[in-house]
Amino acid sequence: MLKITIKVDGMMCSMCETHNNKAIESTWKVKKVMSSHKTGETVIITEEDIDDEALSAVIEKAGYKVISVTREPYEKKGLFSFKK
Repeated sequence: MLKITIKVDGMMCSMCETHNNKAIESTWKVKKVMSSHKTGETVIITEEDIDDEALSAVIEKAGYKVISVTREPYEKKGLFSFKK
């Protein structure tokens, strides 16, 4: 699993967050997508990597500007997750 964090400029309200999330969900099969206009970030949890240029194109088509994209491995943390 992969966590992709995108710094996004132009989100002003919760409707912007929803608009951005739907643009991503309708383009790629992702486990989860969360956007915050307060932090100016969109976080995607996915099994497959997504190309930076493709991400930028979809987000910019939705009306926002991509500032940066970072990736890191993602491990689900939950009640039954134990480290050995």
